[in-house]
Amino acid sequence: MLKLTVYSPKGTKLKERALPKKFEEKLNTRLLGQAIHVYRDKKHGAFSKVKTRGEVSLTKAKWYRQKGTGRARHGARSAPLFVGGGKAHGPKGIKRELVLPRKMRQKALAIALSLKVKDKKAAAVSDIVKIKKTQEAQALVNKIAAKANKVTLVLSKENKGAAKFFKNIKRVSLAEFSKLNAYEVFFGGFLILDNEIFKREK
Repeated sequence: MLKLTVYSPKGTKLKERALPKKFEEKLNTRLLGQAIHVYRDKKHGAFSKVKTRGEVSLTKAKWYRQKGTGRARHGARSAPLFVGGGKAHGPKGIKRELVLPRKMRQKALAIALSLKVKDKKAAAVSDIVKIKKTQEAQALVNKIAAKANKVTLVLSKENKGAAKFFKNIKRVSLAEFSKLNAYEVFFGGFLILDNEIFKREK
């Protein structure tokens, strides 16, 4: 059973709680890698586009006569083998869509969370709504994740208003649990989880 340390808004250690069974998953590197690949791909747009021989601004007239020159037979100068001609089989600016089924997404998220808890790179905070200043938020982060270069704060939908006190802290990234994915967890550094997330989970 994986256990998570729960802290108060002031950074005092309160208790240890079991990670809900829903989030306990054995390591499956193939699934986790697949999920990370899909999420990473979604972050990139399809900005590269080249012109084909039908799109370049060149005359479509035959370059020179067919016979009598001793040279190879050619038609338009827009052919891909000429400088300034169109590109053959180049990128078309169309975004490919990689899709991961819902159950696979959920399982990959659970694997990533389990890894963080096993590595002692995750903690929960109770009553996070009691934080009313950025100074208090900074003190909490410094106590829980003093050595971490990167911290991801994961809030429940009910407590997402607390984000405004953490958003100006340099090393802290924000995420809402309902939109959380395996990529954000795996590359998110130290995780600070809103304890409210686990109250509905068994």
